[in-house]
Amino acid sequence: MKKLTSPLELKGIRLYALFALRLSIGWHFLYEGIAKLLIPNWTSADYLQLSGWIFAPVFHWMAATPMVLTMVDWINIIGLIVVGLTLMLGIFERIFTVIGMSLLFLYWLANPPFITNDFGVINEGHYLVVNKNLVELFAVLILLLFPTGKYLGLEHLLKRNRSIQASTKVDQAKQSEIKPEPKPVVNQEEVMQHAALDRRTLIKGLSALPVMGAFGYALYEKTKWESYEERNLVDAVTGASAKTLNIASLKELKGNIPMGKIKDIPFSKLILGGNLLSGWAHSRDLIYVSQLVKAYHQKEKIFATLLLAEKCGINTLLTNPILCALIDEYWKRGIGKIQFISDCAGLLYYDKGARPMPINDYMDKVKKAIDTGAVACYIQGETADYYMGNGKPDVIAKVMDYVRQNGLLVGIGAHKIETMKACVDAGFQTDFWMKTMHHHNYWSANNPEWHDNKFDFSPEETTRYINELKEPVIGFKVMAAGAILPKDGFRYAFENGADFVCAGMYDFQMVEDVNIACDILSGDLKRHRPWRG
Repeated sequence: MKKLTSPLELKGIRLYALFALRLSIGWHFLYEGIAKLLIPNWTSADYLQLSGWIFAPVFHWMAATPMVLTMVDWINIIGLIVVGLTLMLGIFERIFTVIGMSLLFLYWLANPPFITNDFGVINEGHYLVVNKNLVELFAVLILLLFPTGKYLGLEHLLKRNRSIQASTKVDQAKQSEIKPEPKPVVNQEEVMQHAALDRRTLIKGLSALPVMGAFGYALYEKTKWESYEERNLVDAVTGASAKTLNIASLKELKGNIPMGKIKDIPFSKLILGGNLLSGWAHSRDLIYVSQLVKAYHQKEKIFATLLLAEKCGINTLLTNPILCALIDEYWKRGIGKIQFISDCAGLLYYDKGARPMPINDYMDKVKKAIDTGAVACYIQGETADYYMGNGKPDVIAKVMDYVRQNGLLVGIGAHKIETMKACVDAGFQTDFWMKTMHHHNYWSANNPEWHDNKFDFSPEETTRYINELKEPVIGFKVMAAGAILPKDGFRYAFENGADFVCAGMYDFQMVEDVNIACDILSGDLKRHRPWRG
């Protein structure tokens, strides 16, 4: 009677399906390892620092201990490469699948996507316990239980060689025990049959080589890729755009940004602007930019950007109450401690212009910022311009009184210097001022009609008036929202009276912009106004 084939026997479609799975996972591991090896100054520090759940202290300690972090980084790189190679080549599978599962489990453990805590900041999306790391872990477990290398891989070739060597030793032992016999006549057909078997063994043993070749070719092609921006962008290089996307690492940081004070509260001289995080890019005629910014700055990217800012010595974010929930989560999860100043915008925008927000809604926004834990609130520039320009200073006074009653610093922002003058004449006592500050030495400033192209309409008068003020001044829009280089915008603002500069920065610009600000503040600064903060 013919023996039935076991349903678990590795042959046919089952074997080739698992073989394809092995190659796919091996490709993924190998690529991840080589990519980390080739990225200048790659480190797992951010992934570890953003860790949540009960093992967070351990992962945070790893990120904060340089020697341990170096070891962790190299274990990651070497582990991924070796596991990827062994899976693709089909050798030592049992050992390295266990190592691969261990790496994947640690990745999952560092940032598990639990529904209750929404851990998984690093992952692509938000999951309910199961994410791609866990899925791949169980896929590797299948490869551990059903290794295919002994059928299709180097293990098959080595196994065949070991079998031949063992057979040869047995034959030699037998030959030594018996008398020599006449040499048999060579059967050419039998020799050809054994040769064919050897060729099949070689093909099965080296079955992954075409895939390895494809991987090498794909990697080579990827290294030749160059973005259009890298080759062609030669203008409008600012804190909101980059000439190249070569990320300056923290190892290139020259030093932390200097600090100043408003009342008794310390503020970094360079403050992180929140417009880029919330999608207000002031992109002139480029109508797609705000949507692009919002797509880029998902929650995980916002958290990483805030954390990087803190590592650069920036201790303050200036933003709209729209980000209050994210800031609250950032604090509660222990990722960082950045403080924030909330703008108090009180206008609703329509195609035909702006209208005042109902006062109750306006106060609700201010209350949200206060309840979240803002360190200061200020009347947003366009809001102050509107109310002072329309003879309604009482709204500004009401908001300022409410903020001050809750123990926060309070300020007033303005695009127009006339607004600041009107507020001073009205007797408003502020803890600080927010004022647009930039020159007009860029081409779009010459457009006779305003179209998101300039924000300080009277640079010389702004400088003259600011120099008379006793309160600290935070300069914003110092790069005219993408028209002036950071090195020019920062210097102009600090030399013309700003005590602090607020600048929107992406994560890949942070270190470079901080270095620029540090060089300016520590260099020959032609400033006439005394430092007020």
